Amino acid sequence: MAKADEVGVPISRVGVRREARSSIAIIGNPNSGKSTLFNRLTGLRQTTGNYPGVTVEKHTGTIQLAHTALKLVDLPGIYCLGGHSADERIAVDVLLGRVDESDAPSGLLVVVDATHLYQGLYLLEQLLELQLPTIVALTMHDLATANGVTVDAAGLSEQLGGVPVFPVSSITGHGMDDLKRSLEDIGKVSMPEYPSSWPELSRRAQQLADETGGELVRIDVLQGLIHHGSAHDCDLERAFGEDRVHGIRKELFGETPPQAEEARQRYRWVREVLGETQHDAALMAKIGARLSAWINRPWPATVLFFGVLMLVFQAVFSWATPLMDLIDGAAISLGAWINGSLGGTMLGSFLADGIIAGVGSVLVFLPQILILFAFIIVLEDTGYLARAAFLMDRVMRSVGLSGQSVIPMLSSFACAVPAIMATRVIPDRRDRFATILAAPFMTCSARLPIYALMIAAFVPNQAVGWFNLQGLVLFGLYLLGIFGGLVTARLMKSSALKGPKPQFMLALPEFRWPNLQTVLIKLMARAKVFLKRAGTVIFAVAVIVWALTYFPRLDPVDAVETQAAAAQVDPGSQENVLMAQQLSQSWLGRAGQVIEPVFRPLGWDWRVSAAVIAGFPAREVVVAVMGTIYAAGSEADEASLTRKLRAAAWPDGSPIFTLPMVLGMLVFYAWCLQCAATVATIRRETNSWRWPIFAWSYMTVVAYLGALLVYQLGTRLF
Repeated sequence: MAKADEVGVPISRVGVRREARSSIAIIGNPNSGKSTLFNRLTGLRQTTGNYPGVTVEKHTGTIQLAHTALKLVDLPGIYCLGGHSADERIAVDVLLGRVDESDAPSGLLVVVDATHLYQGLYLLEQLLELQLPTIVALTMHDLATANGVTVDAAGLSEQLGGVPVFPVSSITGHGMDDLKRSLEDIGKVSMPEYPSSWPELSRRAQQLADETGGELVRIDVLQGLIHHGSAHDCDLERAFGEDRVHGIRKELFGETPPQAEEARQRYRWVREVLGETQHDAALMAKIGARLSAWINRPWPATVLFFGVLMLVFQAVFSWATPLMDLIDGAAISLGAWINGSLGGTMLGSFLADGIIAGVGSVLVFLPQILILFAFIIVLEDTGYLARAAFLMDRVMRSVGLSGQSVIPMLSSFACAVPAIMATRVIPDRRDRFATILAAPFMTCSARLPIYALMIAAFVPNQAVGWFNLQGLVLFGLYLLGIFGGLVTARLMKSSALKGPKPQFMLALPEFRWPNLQTVLIKLMARAKVFLKRAGTVIFAVAVIVWALTYFPRLDPVDAVETQAAAAQVDPGSQENVLMAQQLSQSWLGRAGQVIEPVFRPLGWDWRVSAAVIAGFPAREVVVAVMGTIYAAGSEADEASLTRKLRAAAWPDGSPIFTLPMVLGMLVFYAWCLQCAATVATIRRETNSWRWPIFAWSYMTVVAYLGALLVYQLGTRLF
């Protein structure tokens, strides 16, 4: 019997995976279900990288079919072939084989949203001009039916000149087998010579392309005729002369702007096709449609938006606790076993106080991070994030941006690096740079371990009405990050990046159930990234910090004197006092004491200052550093880092971690740019060191002043 792969595709009778010899590009409008279909087809056989010479990401995967294998390329979502953003330009260049000629697609899988056929068919007609074998995957047809509309797939295929159309559902798998069989025979698809929407334009473009002897192809001529002043226009004028090109435009478009005339002709055809193939359903499921329309209204949408955020933050603390306790208990038990087996040796200290205390103190927050990621992925796949962008457009306009900036900024709640890369969809350079500078203020997952540690240690776990106080504090920190980002965007758009307010167009996707497989694939990818950092960056920092706390060793004579002095005060405290003395004279202790005066106005002692400085390359390692520092020099009978932080005290016995100090520290982390990867990404996306240096300096100063204000005022008031 044939063996099946992860998505149920027969591979072969011996289970051998074939090498893909041809490439199929998956293309469609944004939010059309394109990436979900890509994940369904490729399963876990995916790779992510950048296109040669540009920073736009490409997602490729392999689909194993019954008799062959195909390479699938998931292109950025576009609305037409004449886009101006980086994502739109790269999608067109890939389709035309201009990015990597050897990797030019041999066919197209065009994803069309059945609930937004109007936009999808416009792009499809433009894609047919490429004359590549094409198959259409009609997604969201079940949602269209729920909204009272059915689409005749066979009739649509006939209107398209025989291009195969397959209604599919990436959630249930409906239609996937037929689509896969068609993909296997995509080379045999018979394409119409000219698209039906404007055959006269296509014929004229083909004639001109033939005159160039293959120097220009039909799509080049079309783009040159329609987009005056573009690079394709320059190629046309070089081939035929400016006067002749002007005459051809006047012949085809008259006095109407070419882009407007193209839109008029193609949308006229789209309306005719919809009249023939789109019908009212026999039984309309009106409840879902009415509920969706109600949710799109300003007040219900706003209430729902904040309600969803509150649910996320409550879940991060409530649902993750059992797994966090399990990981924490395992780390404590392993450290105790190592100490018991190896005693007070250097190796035992390295394993228990360095690796286990350092890396384990970060791994304990993995359940919370995965819960946060899971919510973001589900909200994105259901189509809710697009609605959040639409809802927040008015707010963004108040700071000089548009709803286009919302998706990158919301993505920053997971990680600022992909969020900054997502700003490529913003055409205007000033708006894009302002969004890049605002995005790092959003609370990313790397801040979550710090927030979780401090909130769990110093904020009471008690109910406030229907909510938990710890969740409310976390929610407030997220709002603080949003406030910092919006104010920064406003300052930038009012000064260095001043310009006209941008326009924003968005086709709202229908609500849809997320695909469990897609959610798990994305969640696994996020977990791998976090664990890789825990196993590399955080591990390396933990080892370095352990070495800095362990060396140089306390002089044996001083050690004996310290133990003797401690025994006179408290006979049971010799070991703890000795460890504290070792830590204070270690390399890390000396460095912390040197920089302590800088951070003393914030209420930080040298240990906190040293941990914060060590965490500037990656803020999540701060917890690992604290785990290493306090495992080496705090109370031996404390069972967790939380208790050790509560026990930390100044030489006079007063606690270090007071409520004003903790709140100030949380403000510092809400606004400080402690992420070398983010700085490097800003450098790459802006093509200049000026902006990342400014962003780092600006955010550090703002964070310091915010923490200073909170601590000083809090100390005086309380």
